[in-house]
Amino acid sequence: MRTRRLAVLLLMGAFLTLGFCQQSYGQTRKDLLKENQKLRRAIDSLQRLLDDSEIELTDTSTAGDTINPGNIGFLSSELYENLTPGENPDSLLSIYYLQRQMATANLPAVEDVENANYTSNIPDEVYIENLKKMNSFISLPYNSVVKNYIILYTERMPKRAANMLGLASYYLPIFENIFDRYGLPKELAAMAIIESALNPFAVSSANAKGLWQFIYSAAKQYNLQVDSYIDERFDPEKSCDAAARFLKDSYTIFGDWALAISSYNCGPGNVNKAIKRAGSRDFWSIYPYLPKETRGYMPSFVGALYMLKYYQNYNIVPDKPSMPAHVDTFMIHKNLHFEQISEVIGIPVQELRQLNPQYLRDIIPGDSKGMLLRLPYNYTAPFVDNEKTIYNYKDSIFFNPIVYSRYKSGDEGGGSTRIYHKVRKGQTLASIAKRYGVTVAQIKDWNNMSAKTKSVKTGRTLIIYRNAVSNPPRSSSSSSSSSSSSNANSSRNSGGGAKYYTVKKGDTLYGVAKKNNISLNELLKLNGLTAKSTIHAGKKLRVK
Repeated sequence: MRTRRLAVLLLMGAFLTLGFCQQSYGQTRKDLLKENQKLRRAIDSLQRLLDDSEIELTDTSTAGDTINPGNIGFLSSELYENLTPGENPDSLLSIYYLQRQMATANLPAVEDVENANYTSNIPDEVYIENLKKMNSFISLPYNSVVKNYIILYTERMPKRAANMLGLASYYLPIFENIFDRYGLPKELAAMAIIESALNPFAVSSANAKGLWQFIYSAAKQYNLQVDSYIDERFDPEKSCDAAARFLKDSYTIFGDWALAISSYNCGPGNVNKAIKRAGSRDFWSIYPYLPKETRGYMPSFVGALYMLKYYQNYNIVPDKPSMPAHVDTFMIHKNLHFEQISEVIGIPVQELRQLNPQYLRDIIPGDSKGMLLRLPYNYTAPFVDNEKTIYNYKDSIFFNPIVYSRYKSGDEGGGSTRIYHKVRKGQTLASIAKRYGVTVAQIKDWNNMSAKTKSVKTGRTLIIYRNAVSNPPRSSSSSSSSSSSSNANSSRNSGGGAKYYTVKKGDTLYGVAKKNNISLNELLKLNGLTAKSTIHAGKKLRVK
Protein backbone atom coordinates (compact mmCIF):
# COMPACT_ATOMS: atom_id res chain seq x y z
CA MET A 1 0.00 0.00 0.00
CA ARG A 2 1.27 3.44 -0.83
CA THR A 3 -0.53 5.16 2.04
CA ARG A 4 0.42 6.40 5.45
CA ARG A 5 0.07 3.24 7.47
CA LEU A 6 -0.49 4.87 10.81
CA ALA A 7 -2.91 7.39 9.33
CA VAL A 8 -4.88 4.43 8.05
CA LEU A 9 -5.19 3.19 11.61
CA LEU A 10 -6.69 6.52 12.62
CA LEU A 11 -9.10 6.41 9.71
CA MET A 12 -10.07 2.88 10.70
CA GLY A 13 -10.82 4.24 14.14
CA ALA A 14 -13.08 6.84 12.58
CA PHE A 15 -14.94 4.18 10.62
CA LEU A 16 -15.28 2.08 13.76
CA THR A 17 -16.77 5.10 15.50
CA LEU A 18 -19.28 5.48 12.66
CA GLY A 19 -20.04 1.77 12.91
CA PHE A 20 -20.73 2.07 16.62
CA CYS A 21 -23.02 5.00 15.95
CA GLN A 22 -24.95 3.05 13.34
CA GLN A 23 -25.34 0.07 15.65
CA SER A 24 -26.33 2.23 18.62
CA TYR A 25 -29.74 3.15 17.22
CA GLY A 26 -32.31 2.03 19.73
CA GLN A 27 -29.81 1.35 22.50
CA THR A 28 -30.12 2.75 26.02
CA ARG A 29 -28.10 5.71 27.28
CA LYS A 30 -26.19 3.32 29.57
CA ASP A 31 -25.16 1.15 26.59
CA LEU A 32 -24.06 4.20 24.62
CA LEU A 33 -21.91 5.44 27.51
CA LYS A 34 -20.19 2.03 27.74
CA GLU A 35 -19.41 2.08 24.01
CA ASN A 36 -18.15 5.63 24.29
CA GLN A 37 -15.74 4.56 27.04
CA LYS A 38 -14.48 1.68 24.90
CA LEU A 39 -13.80 4.09 22.03
CA ARG A 40 -11.94 6.48 24.31
CA ARG A 41 -9.74 3.65 25.61
CA ALA A 42 -8.98 2.52 22.04
CA ILE A 43 -8.05 6.07 21.01
CA ASP A 44 -5.88 6.49 24.11
CA SER A 45 -4.07 3.22 23.34
CA LEU A 46 -3.42 4.34 19.77
CA GLN A 47 -2.12 7.69 21.01
CA ARG A 48 0.26 5.96 23.42
CA LEU A 49 1.54 3.80 20.57
CA LEU A 50 2.27 6.91 18.51
CA ASP A 51 3.88 8.68 21.46
CA ASP A 52 6.08 5.71 22.36
CA SER A 53 7.22 5.16 18.79
CA GLU A 54 8.17 8.83 18.37
CA ILE A 55 7.05 8.56 14.76
CA GLU A 56 5.44 11.41 12.89
CA LEU A 57 2.63 10.77 10.45
CA THR A 58 4.69 11.28 7.32
CA ASP A 59 4.52 9.33 4.10
CA THR A 60 7.59 7.05 3.97
CA SER A 61 6.42 4.77 1.18
CA THR A 62 8.22 4.48 -2.13
CA ALA A 63 7.25 3.13 -5.49
CA GLY A 64 9.09 -0.08 -4.73
CA ASP A 65 7.99 -0.44 -1.14
CA THR A 66 4.65 -2.14 -0.66
CA ILE A 67 3.06 -4.96 1.25
CA ASN A 68 1.10 -6.02 -1.82
CA PRO A 69 3.10 -8.99 -3.08
CA GLY A 70 1.46 -9.14 -6.48
CA ASN A 71 2.71 -11.79 -8.89
CA ILE A 72 6.42 -12.04 -8.20
CA GLY A 73 9.04 -14.40 -9.49
CA PHE A 74 12.18 -13.37 -7.67
CA LEU A 75 13.41 -16.93 -7.05
CA SER A 76 14.94 -19.14 -9.67
CA SER A 77 12.37 -21.73 -10.75
CA GLU A 78 15.02 -24.47 -10.71
CA LEU A 79 15.10 -24.31 -6.92
CA TYR A 80 11.72 -25.98 -6.86
CA GLU A 81 12.80 -28.79 -9.16
CA ASN A 82 15.29 -30.22 -6.68
CA LEU A 83 12.76 -31.63 -4.25
CA THR A 84 12.95 -35.43 -4.27
CA PRO A 85 12.25 -37.99 -1.56
CA GLY A 86 15.33 -38.77 0.51
CA GLU A 87 16.41 -41.52 2.86
CA ASN A 88 18.62 -39.55 5.23
CA PRO A 89 16.95 -36.65 7.04
CA ASP A 90 19.97 -36.32 9.34
CA SER A 91 21.79 -34.16 6.80
CA LEU A 92 19.75 -31.16 7.89
CA LEU A 93 21.41 -31.35 11.29
CA SER A 94 24.79 -30.59 9.76
CA ILE A 95 24.10 -26.96 8.95
CA TYR A 96 25.83 -24.13 10.78
CA TYR A 97 24.29 -20.79 11.46
CA LEU A 98 25.56 -18.25 8.95
CA GLN A 99 28.03 -16.74 11.41
CA ARG A 100 29.53 -20.15 12.18
CA GLN A 101 29.72 -21.00 8.51
CA MET A 102 31.82 -17.92 7.86
CA ALA A 103 33.97 -18.56 10.92
CA THR A 104 34.85 -22.09 9.78
CA ALA A 105 35.67 -20.76 6.32
CA ASN A 106 38.08 -18.19 7.83
CA LEU A 107 35.78 -15.38 6.77
CA PRO A 108 34.95 -12.34 8.90
CA ALA A 109 31.93 -12.35 11.17
CA VAL A 110 28.70 -10.88 9.86
CA GLU A 111 29.26 -7.48 11.48
CA ASP A 112 32.71 -7.12 9.80
CA VAL A 113 31.54 -7.71 6.25
CA GLU A 114 30.70 -4.01 5.91
CA ASN A 115 34.39 -3.15 6.38
CA ALA A 116 35.68 -5.83 4.05
CA ASN A 117 36.96 -5.17 0.56
CA TYR A 118 35.64 -8.13 -1.38
CA THR A 119 36.42 -8.04 -5.08
CA SER A 120 34.78 -9.70 -8.05
CA ASN A 121 35.18 -9.78 -11.80
CA ILE A 122 31.57 -8.67 -12.12
CA PRO A 123 31.17 -4.89 -12.70
CA ASP A 124 28.91 -2.87 -10.40
CA GLU A 125 26.55 -2.05 -13.26
CA VAL A 126 25.79 -5.78 -13.68
CA TYR A 127 24.85 -6.11 -10.01
CA ILE A 128 22.65 -3.01 -10.25
CA GLU A 129 20.92 -4.25 -13.39
CA ASN A 130 20.36 -7.72 -11.92
CA LEU A 131 18.80 -6.23 -8.79
CA LYS A 132 16.40 -4.24 -10.96
CA LYS A 133 15.48 -7.34 -12.96
CA MET A 134 14.41 -9.11 -9.78
CA ASN A 135 11.32 -6.89 -9.73
CA SER A 136 11.20 -7.03 -5.95
CA PHE A 137 8.40 -5.31 -4.07
CA ILE A 138 10.94 -4.54 -1.36
CA SER A 139 13.43 -1.88 -2.43
CA LEU A 140 16.83 -3.53 -2.92
CA PRO A 141 19.57 -0.91 -2.55
CA TYR A 142 23.11 -1.22 -3.86
CA ASN A 143 26.33 0.09 -2.37
CA SER A 144 29.68 -1.26 -1.21
CA VAL A 145 28.18 -3.01 1.84
CA VAL A 146 25.47 -4.73 -0.20
CA LYS A 147 28.10 -5.70 -2.77
CA ASN A 148 30.16 -7.40 -0.06
CA TYR A 149 27.19 -9.51 1.00
CA ILE A 150 26.33 -10.45 -2.59
CA ILE A 151 29.92 -11.62 -3.13
CA LEU A 152 29.86 -13.44 0.21
CA TYR A 153 26.78 -15.48 -0.71
CA THR A 154 27.63 -16.13 -4.36
CA GLU A 155 31.42 -16.50 -4.46
CA ARG A 156 33.00 -16.97 -1.05
CA MET A 157 31.05 -19.93 0.37
CA PRO A 158 29.76 -21.97 -2.59
CA LYS A 159 29.43 -25.27 -0.69
CA ARG A 160 27.36 -23.73 2.06
CA ALA A 161 25.33 -21.79 -0.49
CA ALA A 162 24.57 -25.08 -2.26
CA ASN A 163 23.40 -26.57 1.02
CA MET A 164 21.16 -23.62 1.87
CA LEU A 165 19.74 -23.56 -1.66
CA GLY A 166 18.84 -27.23 -1.37
CA LEU A 167 16.97 -26.57 1.86
CA ALA A 168 15.39 -23.46 0.36
CA SER A 169 13.63 -25.62 -2.22
CA TYR A 170 11.80 -27.32 0.66
CA TYR A 171 11.23 -24.53 3.17
CA LEU A 172 10.77 -21.39 1.07
CA PRO A 173 7.53 -22.48 -0.67
CA ILE A 174 6.06 -23.10 2.81
CA PHE A 175 7.16 -19.67 4.02
CA GLU A 176 6.06 -17.86 0.85
CA ASN A 177 2.57 -19.29 1.21
CA ILE A 178 2.35 -17.99 4.78
CA PHE A 179 3.57 -14.49 3.90
CA ASP A 180 1.18 -14.42 0.95
CA ARG A 181 -1.68 -15.29 3.30
CA TYR A 182 -0.90 -12.16 5.32
CA GLY A 183 -0.57 -10.01 2.21
CA LEU A 184 3.18 -9.59 2.74
CA PRO A 185 6.00 -9.73 0.17
CA LYS A 186 7.11 -13.28 -0.48
CA GLU A 187 10.72 -12.10 -0.51
CA LEU A 188 10.57 -12.01 3.29
CA ALA A 189 10.91 -15.80 3.27
CA ALA A 190 14.64 -15.29 2.62
CA MET A 191 15.03 -13.85 6.13
CA ALA A 192 15.12 -17.42 7.46
CA ILE A 193 18.44 -17.89 5.63
CA ILE A 194 19.93 -15.05 7.66
CA GLU A 195 18.30 -16.16 10.90
CA SER A 196 19.22 -19.85 10.95
CA ALA A 197 20.80 -20.85 7.61
CA LEU A 198 17.57 -22.90 7.36
CA ASN A 199 18.61 -25.14 10.25
CA PRO A 200 15.32 -26.23 11.88
CA PHE A 201 17.08 -27.11 15.15
CA ALA A 202 19.05 -23.87 15.45
CA VAL A 203 19.62 -22.61 19.00
CA SER A 204 21.57 -19.37 19.45
CA SER A 205 23.78 -18.33 22.36
CA ALA A 206 20.87 -16.12 23.49
CA ASN A 207 18.60 -19.23 23.47
CA ALA A 208 16.66 -18.07 20.41
CA LYS A 209 15.34 -21.19 18.72
CA GLY A 210 14.19 -22.59 15.41
CA LEU A 211 14.27 -21.45 11.81
CA TRP A 212 12.99 -18.00 12.78
CA GLN A 213 15.02 -17.64 15.99
CA PHE A 214 12.42 -16.54 18.52
CA ILE A 215 13.45 -15.88 22.11
CA TYR A 216 11.03 -17.10 24.77
CA SER A 217 9.33 -13.75 25.49
CA ALA A 218 8.71 -13.01 21.81
CA ALA A 219 7.40 -16.54 21.29
CA LYS A 220 4.83 -16.09 24.05
CA GLN A 221 3.90 -12.64 22.74
CA TYR A 222 3.02 -14.17 19.37
CA ASN A 223 1.20 -17.14 20.92
CA LEU A 224 3.74 -19.87 20.20
CA GLN A 225 3.29 -22.74 22.62
CA VAL A 226 6.36 -23.45 24.76
CA ASP A 227 6.13 -25.99 27.59
CA SER A 228 7.60 -29.29 28.77
CA TYR A 229 6.25 -31.15 25.74
CA ILE A 230 6.14 -28.64 22.91
CA ASP A 231 8.26 -25.79 21.61
CA GLU A 232 6.53 -24.35 18.56
CA ARG A 233 9.57 -22.20 17.84
CA PHE A 234 10.90 -25.36 16.17
CA ASP A 235 7.72 -25.79 14.10
CA PRO A 236 8.54 -24.39 10.62
CA GLU A 237 4.99 -23.29 9.81
CA LYS A 238 3.89 -21.91 13.17
CA SER A 239 7.14 -20.05 13.76
CA CYS A 240 6.95 -18.52 10.27
CA ASP A 241 3.34 -17.51 10.95
CA ALA A 242 4.52 -15.71 14.09
CA ALA A 243 7.35 -14.06 12.13
CA ALA A 244 4.83 -12.86 9.53
CA ARG A 245 2.67 -11.29 12.25
CA PHE A 246 5.70 -9.60 13.80
CA LEU A 247 6.78 -8.16 10.44
CA LYS A 248 3.29 -6.97 9.63
CA ASP A 249 3.15 -5.20 12.99
CA SER A 250 6.57 -3.64 12.38
CA TYR A 251 5.60 -2.43 8.92
CA THR A 252 2.48 -0.86 10.42
CA ILE A 253 4.75 1.13 12.75
CA PHE A 254 7.53 2.09 10.33
CA GLY A 255 5.93 2.04 6.88
CA ASP A 256 9.27 0.93 5.42
CA TRP A 257 10.49 -2.60 4.82
CA ALA A 258 14.18 -1.93 5.46
CA LEU A 259 13.27 -0.63 8.92
CA ALA A 260 10.77 -3.43 9.60
CA ILE A 261 13.28 -6.09 8.54
CA SER A 262 15.99 -4.54 10.74
CA SER A 263 13.59 -4.43 13.69
CA TYR A 264 13.25 -8.23 13.46
CA ASN A 265 16.88 -8.44 14.51
CA CYS A 266 17.11 -5.75 17.19
CA GLY A 267 13.51 -4.88 18.04
CA PRO A 268 11.37 -1.84 17.11
CA GLY A 269 12.67 0.09 20.13
CA ASN A 270 16.26 0.11 18.89
CA VAL A 271 15.17 1.14 15.41
CA ASN A 272 13.19 4.04 16.93
CA LYS A 273 16.26 5.11 18.89
CA ALA A 274 18.33 5.11 15.68
CA ILE A 275 15.67 7.18 13.92
CA LYS A 276 15.70 9.72 16.74
CA ARG A 277 19.49 9.99 16.78
CA ALA A 278 19.78 10.29 13.01
CA GLY A 279 16.89 12.72 12.69
CA SER A 280 15.78 10.74 9.66
CA ARG A 281 13.76 7.68 8.73
CA ASP A 282 15.94 6.73 5.75
CA PHE A 283 17.61 3.35 6.36
CA TRP A 284 21.09 4.40 5.26
CA SER A 285 20.84 7.56 7.36
CA ILE A 286 20.08 5.59 10.52
CA TYR A 287 22.52 2.80 9.56
CA PRO A 288 25.43 4.05 11.74
CA TYR A 289 23.09 4.37 14.74
CA LEU A 290 21.76 0.80 14.62
CA PRO A 291 23.28 -1.87 16.89
CA LYS A 292 26.44 -3.23 15.31
CA GLU A 293 24.99 -6.71 14.80
CA THR A 294 21.92 -5.25 13.08
CA ARG A 295 23.63 -3.05 10.49
CA GLY A 296 24.40 -5.94 8.19
CA TYR A 297 20.94 -7.49 8.45
CA MET A 298 19.28 -5.66 5.56
CA PRO A 299 22.37 -5.86 3.28
CA SER A 300 22.62 -9.57 4.10
CA PHE A 301 18.95 -9.93 3.16
CA VAL A 302 19.69 -8.40 -0.25
CA GLY A 303 22.67 -10.73 -0.68
CA ALA A 304 20.57 -13.79 0.16
CA LEU A 305 17.86 -12.78 -2.33
CA TYR A 306 20.51 -12.23 -5.00
CA MET A 307 21.92 -15.72 -4.39
CA LEU A 308 18.46 -17.29 -4.62
CA LYS A 309 17.86 -15.66 -7.99
CA TYR A 310 21.26 -15.84 -9.71
CA TYR A 311 23.10 -18.84 -8.19
CA GLN A 312 23.19 -20.52 -11.62
CA ASN A 313 25.41 -17.71 -12.93
CA TYR A 314 28.02 -18.82 -10.39
CA ASN A 315 27.83 -22.54 -11.22
CA ILE A 316 26.35 -23.34 -7.82
CA VAL A 317 24.38 -26.59 -7.87
CA PRO A 318 21.83 -26.83 -5.02
CA ASP A 319 22.18 -29.92 -2.86
CA LYS A 320 19.37 -32.40 -3.08
CA PRO A 321 17.28 -31.94 0.07
CA SER A 322 16.69 -35.07 2.09
CA MET A 323 13.17 -34.04 3.06
CA PRO A 324 10.24 -35.98 1.61
CA ALA A 325 8.67 -34.58 -1.53
CA HIS A 326 5.19 -34.73 -0.04
CA VAL A 327 4.07 -34.59 3.57
CA ASP A 328 0.60 -35.36 4.91
CA THR A 329 -0.72 -33.98 8.19
CA PHE A 330 -2.92 -35.56 10.85
CA MET A 331 -4.65 -34.08 13.89
CA ILE A 332 -3.82 -36.12 16.99
CA HIS A 333 -6.36 -36.06 19.84
CA LYS A 334 -4.81 -38.68 22.15
CA ASN A 335 -1.36 -39.01 23.68
CA LEU A 336 0.97 -40.62 21.18
CA HIS A 337 4.67 -41.54 21.34
CA PHE A 338 6.93 -41.46 18.28
CA GLU A 339 8.10 -45.00 19.01
CA GLN A 340 4.52 -46.28 18.94
CA ILE A 341 4.29 -44.97 15.37
CA SER A 342 7.77 -46.18 14.47
CA GLU A 343 7.40 -49.73 15.75
CA VAL A 344 4.00 -50.31 14.13
CA ILE A 345 4.51 -48.80 10.64
CA GLY A 346 8.32 -48.83 10.41
CA ILE A 347 9.11 -45.12 10.02
CA PRO A 348 12.42 -44.24 11.74
CA VAL A 349 12.02 -42.17 14.89
CA GLN A 350 14.65 -39.73 13.60
CA GLU A 351 12.48 -38.99 10.56
CA LEU A 352 9.51 -38.27 12.83
CA ARG A 353 11.70 -35.90 14.83
CA GLN A 354 12.86 -34.20 11.66
CA LEU A 355 9.35 -33.51 10.42
CA ASN A 356 7.93 -32.73 13.87
CA PRO A 357 10.74 -30.91 15.70
CA GLN A 358 8.34 -29.07 18.01
CA TYR A 359 7.77 -32.18 20.16
CA LEU A 360 10.63 -32.11 22.66
CA ARG A 361 10.17 -35.54 24.25
CA ASP A 362 8.99 -37.62 21.27
CA ILE A 363 5.47 -37.32 22.71
CA ILE A 364 2.48 -35.71 21.02
CA PRO A 365 0.25 -34.57 23.90
CA GLY A 366 -3.09 -35.00 22.17
CA ASP A 367 -6.08 -33.00 23.33
CA SER A 368 -9.54 -31.99 22.17
CA LYS A 369 -8.27 -29.27 19.82
CA GLY A 370 -5.80 -31.68 18.23
CA MET A 371 -2.03 -31.57 17.76
CA LEU A 372 -0.36 -31.72 14.36
CA LEU A 373 1.57 -34.77 13.15
CA ARG A 374 3.47 -34.67 9.85
CA LEU A 375 4.22 -37.91 8.02
CA PRO A 376 5.87 -38.62 4.64
CA TYR A 377 3.28 -39.55 2.05
CA ASN A 378 4.51 -43.15 1.81
CA TYR A 379 3.60 -43.70 5.48
CA THR A 380 0.14 -42.13 5.23
CA ALA A 381 -1.79 -45.27 4.30
CA PRO A 382 -0.06 -47.50 6.90
CA PHE A 383 -0.83 -44.91 9.60
CA VAL A 384 -4.49 -44.67 8.61
CA ASP A 385 -4.88 -48.45 8.35
CA ASN A 386 -3.24 -49.08 11.73
CA GLU A 387 -4.23 -45.96 13.69
CA LYS A 388 -6.09 -47.81 16.45
CA THR A 389 -3.28 -50.34 16.80
CA ILE A 390 -0.71 -47.52 17.01
CA TYR A 391 -2.53 -45.79 19.88
CA ASN A 392 -2.87 -49.05 21.82
CA TYR A 393 0.66 -50.33 21.13
CA LYS A 394 2.56 -50.57 24.45
CA ASP A 395 0.48 -47.68 25.77
CA SER A 396 0.79 -49.08 29.31
CA ILE A 397 4.59 -48.78 28.95
CA PHE A 398 4.86 -45.43 27.18
CA PHE A 399 2.18 -43.78 29.29
CA ASN A 400 2.24 -45.63 32.60
CA PRO A 401 1.49 -43.32 35.57
CA ILE A 402 5.06 -43.25 36.91
CA VAL A 403 6.82 -42.48 33.63
CA TYR A 404 4.09 -40.14 32.46
CA SER A 405 4.19 -38.13 35.69
CA ARG A 406 7.94 -37.67 35.17
CA TYR A 407 7.25 -36.33 31.69
CA LYS A 408 4.56 -33.96 32.98
CA SER A 409 6.78 -32.64 35.76
CA GLY A 410 9.66 -32.12 33.34
CA ASP A 411 11.91 -34.58 35.20
CA GLU A 412 12.35 -37.12 32.41
CA GLY A 413 16.04 -37.59 31.90
CA GLY A 414 16.82 -35.26 34.78
CA GLY A 415 14.83 -32.40 33.24
CA SER A 416 16.96 -32.63 30.10
CA THR A 417 16.43 -30.93 26.76
CA ARG A 418 17.70 -32.52 23.56
CA ILE A 419 19.93 -30.27 21.50
CA TYR A 420 22.22 -30.76 18.51
CA HIS A 421 25.86 -29.69 18.52
CA LYS A 422 27.94 -29.40 15.36
CA VAL A 423 31.59 -30.19 16.12
CA ARG A 424 33.88 -27.34 15.15
CA LYS A 425 37.57 -27.44 14.38
CA GLY A 426 39.65 -27.82 17.52
CA GLN A 427 36.81 -29.09 19.72
CA THR A 428 37.24 -32.29 21.72
CA LEU A 429 34.77 -34.54 23.47
CA ALA A 430 36.03 -33.18 26.78
CA SER A 431 35.56 -29.54 25.79
CA ILE A 432 32.08 -30.22 24.41
CA ALA A 433 31.11 -32.12 27.57
CA LYS A 434 32.37 -29.24 29.73
CA ARG A 435 30.42 -26.71 27.66
CA TYR A 436 27.11 -28.46 28.26
CA GLY A 437 27.76 -29.72 31.77
CA VAL A 438 27.65 -33.42 30.87
CA THR A 439 30.21 -36.23 30.84
CA VAL A 440 32.21 -37.62 27.94
CA ALA A 441 30.69 -41.04 28.62
CA GLN A 442 27.19 -39.61 28.26
CA ILE A 443 28.02 -38.02 24.90
CA LYS A 444 29.42 -41.33 23.68
CA ASP A 445 26.35 -43.19 24.90
CA TRP A 446 23.86 -40.78 23.30
CA ASN A 447 25.68 -40.94 19.95
CA ASN A 448 26.38 -44.68 19.63
CA MET A 449 30.13 -44.12 20.02
CA SER A 450 32.55 -46.76 21.27
CA ALA A 451 33.78 -46.33 24.82
CA LYS A 452 37.32 -46.38 23.39
CA THR A 453 36.64 -43.39 21.12
CA LYS A 454 39.05 -40.58 21.98
CA SER A 455 38.32 -37.98 19.32
CA VAL A 456 35.38 -36.71 17.31
CA LYS A 457 35.43 -35.68 13.67
CA THR A 458 34.98 -32.02 12.76
CA GLY A 459 31.58 -31.50 11.18
CA ARG A 460 29.80 -34.31 13.00
CA THR A 461 26.51 -33.46 14.68
CA LEU A 462 26.17 -34.76 18.24
CA ILE A 463 22.95 -35.30 20.18
CA ILE A 464 23.29 -33.87 23.68
CA TYR A 465 20.82 -33.74 26.54
CA ARG A 466 21.35 -30.49 28.41
CA ASN A 467 20.90 -30.60 32.20
CA ALA A 468 20.91 -34.40 32.12
CA VAL A 469 21.42 -36.09 35.49
CA SER A 470 21.75 -39.47 33.86
CA ASN A 471 21.65 -40.75 30.31
CA PRO A 472 18.07 -39.92 29.25
CA PRO A 473 16.50 -42.71 27.22
CA ARG A 474 15.14 -41.98 23.78
CA SER A 475 11.85 -43.41 24.90
CA SER A 476 10.23 -44.52 28.09
CA SER A 477 9.93 -48.12 26.96
CA SER A 478 12.24 -51.05 27.56
CA SER A 479 12.80 -51.24 23.81
CA SER A 480 14.31 -47.75 23.70
CA SER A 481 16.94 -47.31 21.01
CA SER A 482 19.69 -46.60 23.53
CA SER A 483 23.28 -46.51 22.49
CA SER A 484 26.10 -48.89 23.16
CA SER A 485 27.23 -50.22 26.50
CA SER A 486 30.83 -49.48 27.34
CA ASN A 487 31.36 -52.98 28.76
CA ALA A 488 29.66 -54.91 25.96
CA ASN A 489 31.54 -57.39 23.81
CA SER A 490 30.59 -58.86 20.46
CA SER A 491 27.10 -60.35 20.63
CA ARG A 492 27.15 -60.12 24.43
CA ASN A 493 24.06 -59.85 26.61
CA SER A 494 23.86 -56.75 28.78
CA GLY A 495 21.67 -55.96 31.74
CA GLY A 496 17.93 -56.05 31.17
CA GLY A 497 18.16 -58.51 28.29
CA ALA A 498 19.84 -56.11 25.86
CA LYS A 499 22.36 -57.62 23.46
CA TYR A 500 25.19 -55.81 21.68
CA TYR A 501 27.42 -56.65 18.73
CA THR A 502 30.91 -55.22 18.24
CA VAL A 503 31.43 -54.27 14.60
CA LYS A 504 34.34 -55.99 12.87
CA LYS A 505 36.33 -54.77 9.90
CA GLY A 506 34.33 -55.30 6.70
CA ASP A 507 30.97 -55.54 8.46
CA THR A 508 27.91 -53.89 6.89
CA LEU A 509 24.62 -52.98 8.52
CA TYR A 510 22.84 -55.66 6.51
CA GLY A 511 25.50 -58.23 7.43
CA VAL A 512 25.25 -57.39 11.14
CA ALA A 513 21.47 -57.73 11.01
CA LYS A 514 21.72 -61.11 9.25
CA LYS A 515 24.34 -62.41 11.73
CA ASN A 516 22.06 -61.59 14.62
CA ASN A 517 18.81 -62.85 13.08
CA ILE A 518 17.02 -59.50 13.01
CA SER A 519 15.77 -57.34 10.15
CA LEU A 520 17.80 -54.40 8.88
CA ASN A 521 14.94 -52.06 9.77
CA GLU A 522 14.91 -53.34 13.35
CA LEU A 523 18.69 -52.89 13.64
CA LEU A 524 18.40 -49.31 12.40
CA LYS A 525 15.60 -48.50 14.85
CA LEU A 526 17.42 -50.04 17.81
CA ASN A 527 20.45 -47.84 17.18
CA GLY A 528 18.87 -44.63 15.86
CA LEU A 529 20.53 -45.12 12.46
CA THR A 530 19.41 -44.75 8.84
CA ALA A 531 20.12 -46.91 5.81
CA LYS A 532 22.91 -44.51 4.80
CA SER A 533 24.66 -44.50 8.18
CA THR A 534 28.26 -45.71 8.26
CA ILE A 535 29.71 -48.03 10.89
CA HIS A 536 33.31 -48.55 11.90
CA ALA A 537 35.22 -51.41 13.46
CA GLY A 538 34.89 -51.33 17.24
CA LYS A 539 31.47 -49.68 17.24
CA LYS A 540 28.89 -51.46 19.39
CA LEU A 541 25.42 -51.96 17.98
CA ARG A 542 22.37 -53.02 19.92
CA VAL A 543 20.89 -56.14 18.35
CA LYS A 544 18.23 -57.12 20.89
